Amino acid sequence: MNSFRERAFVPVLLFVGAVVSIVSSLGAPLIPRLAERLHTSIGNAQWALTATVLVAAVASPLVGRLGDGRHRKRIMIVSLGIVVAGGALAAVATTLPLLITGRAFQGLGLALMPLAMASAREHLPAERSGRVIAALSVVAAAGVGLGYPITGLLADHGGVEVAYWVGTAVSALALLLAWVVVPAPEQTGETHPIDLPGAGIVAVGLISLLIALDKAADWGWGSPRVILMIVVGLVLMGLWTLYELRVTDPLVDLRLVKRRPVLTANVSGLLLGLVMYISMVCLTEFVQLRGFGLGESVFVAGLTLVPLSVLSASVSRTLPWVAARIGLRPVIPFGSLMVSAASVFFAFDHSHLWQIFVSAGLLGVGLGYTFAAMPGLIVGAVPAEETSSAMGFYQVSRYVGFAIGSGLAVTLLRAFGDHGEPTLGSYQATALVAAGLGVVTAVVAWLLPGSQPAVRASADLDAFEVEEGMLAAAGLEDLELVVGRGRS
Repeated sequence: MNSFRERAFVPVLLFVGAVVSIVSSLGAPLIPRLAERLHTSIGNAQWALTATVLVAAVASPLVGRLGDGRHRKRIMIVSLGIVVAGGALAAVATTLPLLITGRAFQGLGLALMPLAMASAREHLPAERSGRVIAALSVVAAAGVGLGYPITGLLADHGGVEVAYWVGTAVSALALLLAWVVVPAPEQTGETHPIDLPGAGIVAVGLISLLIALDKAADWGWGSPRVILMIVVGLVLMGLWTLYELRVTDPLVDLRLVKRRPVLTANVSGLLLGLVMYISMVCLTEFVQLRGFGLGESVFVAGLTLVPLSVLSASVSRTLPWVAARIGLRPVIPFGSLMVSAASVFFAFDHSHLWQIFVSAGLLGVGLGYTFAAMPGLIVGAVPAEETSSAMGFYQVSRYVGFAIGSGLAVTLLRAFGDHGEPTLGSYQATALVAAGLGVVTAVVAWLLPGSQPAVRASADLDAFEVEEGMLAAAGLEDLELVVGRGRS
């Protein structure tokens, strides 16, 4: 790298990380305003969030695989270009399908963080790359915390389209800087086939199930259309499972679930992803609702999620200390119960804004510990050569939980409401369902791994767990483990 590129390399990587954060924050707080803008229901507008995380669930392992080796910079540039196009499309969209398409394009942004981290690992000295990767984690988590209120402020004063246009402009700047500054990889790496059929099958299956959840309140749970969508979704997911078990290079290696700690992490990650997005939707919508809600602005709704991001980033740093004293096994059950406590608190104490902040803070503490602890379960249970596949499987499970939770939140609010319209009681009941899912997660995480303790790996694993805890509550991910991270 020349002197300018060398000086600009780290700032540009951090800027790309911040852009990913901004893109991921153009979601939950804007849903009520999007529904007003497009003259549609909140349930339909919710697809602007669901589509983003659904694409992330399917595309992240593909982008991570394509980004290995010589294609990393090219994939980063192409992905940022699609994010820019998606932001512009969302900004000018006057119909719901166009908005959902734009937001789906932006879902590719959630797969860029592993590429930025991989670039830092390759092009920086080992002692500096670790600090830069840690900084990327902090920028990502803190950026989301700031992104929620900033995008809310833009939406309050200029409309939703302004928030999307600003996100588009920032993404375009990140694209330009990455193209000029980020070097092409020097190591080509081993290439593997891309499992496009597997990605297509799981995508269609998930979409079918999500449509059934979304439309059940309108069509009726016993409607032939709902039943058909559920059957199609379940059949496709079954076919996908069989296909993934037989293909040489699967999208995710389902054979790894025979290891109980890996199964524990994936089930727990999926369930907590559900709870996280149900809770985020309930909190941000309730704060904005007039009547039985608090009637606050989009900006204030975004502010309520700041404690979630800040505390999840903060408590994840204490995990190595906690695990050294009580072991890793109790951490996920404890964090899951904290997540349940957040939902119970919201269900019964929601008349003042400070109570919403407390709920979001408790949620952040629970997610920070649980998501940070799960890599330890996985890495301690699989051989070193399988850690990358196992972590990729876990990340997909978590994003699937995000996508289903986003759609399920509105379904529950309408199901518990009055003739399909959410009420105060429906918000309370939905929060209690989320609390119940948290308790189920705690039980699963305590019983499923069995009596054999997870093996602690190294200080590198501790650092990776901190990264995961910070990135997880931001809706981001790190698909790539440092080569050599394995069991001690």
